[in-house]
Amino acid sequence: MTRLIVFGFDAAEAAQIRRIRSYLSSGFAVQGFTMRRDNMNSDFTPFWPNIHLYDVANESILRRIKAILGSVLKVARHRDVLRGADVIVARNLDMLAIAVAARWLTPGEKPPVIYECLDIHGLMTNPGIKGRIFRWLERRLLAHTASIIVSSPAFVSQYFEPVQGWAGPVTLLENKLWIDDDNLTRPAPQPRDIPAEAPLTLGWVGTLRCPRSLDLLCAAADALGDRLRVELHGVVHDHALPDFHDRVAARSNMDYLGPYDYPDGLAPIYTRCDMVWSQDLWQWGTNSTWLLPNRIYEASFFGCPSIAVAGCETGDRVAAGLGWTIDAPTAEDLIALLRGLTREQVEQMRLSLLGMPEHAFRLTPDEVRAAIRAPMIVDEV
Repeated sequence: MTRLIVFGFDAAEAAQIRRIRSYLSSGFAVQGFTMRRDNMNSDFTPFWPNIHLYDVANESILRRIKAILGSVLKVARHRDVLRGADVIVARNLDMLAIAVAARWLTPGEKPPVIYECLDIHGLMTNPGIKGRIFRWLERRLLAHTASIIVSSPAFVSQYFEPVQGWAGPVTLLENKLWIDDDNLTRPAPQPRDIPAEAPLTLGWVGTLRCPRSLDLLCAAADALGDRLRVELHGVVHDHALPDFHDRVAARSNMDYLGPYDYPDGLAPIYTRCDMVWSQDLWQWGTNSTWLLPNRIYEASFFGCPSIAVAGCETGDRVAAGLGWTIDAPTAEDLIALLRGLTREQVEQMRLSLLGMPEHAFRLTPDEVRAAIRAPMIVDEV
């Protein structure tokens, strides 16, 4: 059995949990080294063998650097756990720094390191001195990396190749659902009996941290009144949206329904929404323009169309049959789209999505195994 050492930035983060569950279900043995953040799932206990590194705060670079250095020392104290590892997987740049050090500390044969990149942090595209320093550090770490896993092809074409000069192996592992065979049943492609005059329900689901998205949704709620309901589901990042709860409470056609369980909470959410806002605007022009969010896969699996912005990676994917796009990330464009949609159009898009194959939206064990087994051990630089 292939033995993975997984370095994760937050053991309780939903996407990290999904990824480790996918490794285990795909036949890998997992040993985790993970940090924790305080903004989600505070009561979560890892269900895999795990060594806690440090608690870290969001948006605190100095504390993160301190945690990285401390983590290397902690890994050194547990170096026997590394013995016999076949592959090391590092999920984000902080973890890559620790993983490269862990590779050197591994007794015996040195395993290859895979860098799993799900976002390009804003610091990495910063044109100033801080950005140049961190890009240089990433290039040094990439020199000791065997392969990269990305969730969107634009991360390679727009960043790793032109900016970092990466010419090594890359595996695309999209942010699709990971669900065990007996966990979820997909809705049957049958029409729903909903009155034509019923208000449309627009959802915003997942990690709620984007101020511009909240602005657009509030503006749409104000403009359409009782013709629209806006439902918000997931974990709110209070440091990014300090006025979130006040703004939602001020609107009778907006509701925040809190965090949800994964994957059992997905079906109730997406089957009650007519469509979802799937566009991330957090780092528009860079990361948000390049990424492919898990929302589009979750929503499409359950027959819920997406709304995104044309001309970016998410918008291009949504325009290929997953929903509708607007020309620009403005309230005016979103409101115009919603005003023009009919219940019949929404239902036709829903049935089209439910007629698409599951594997378009659901990750398979073969995809996971291929990503882990792809790299070869690189020569040390």
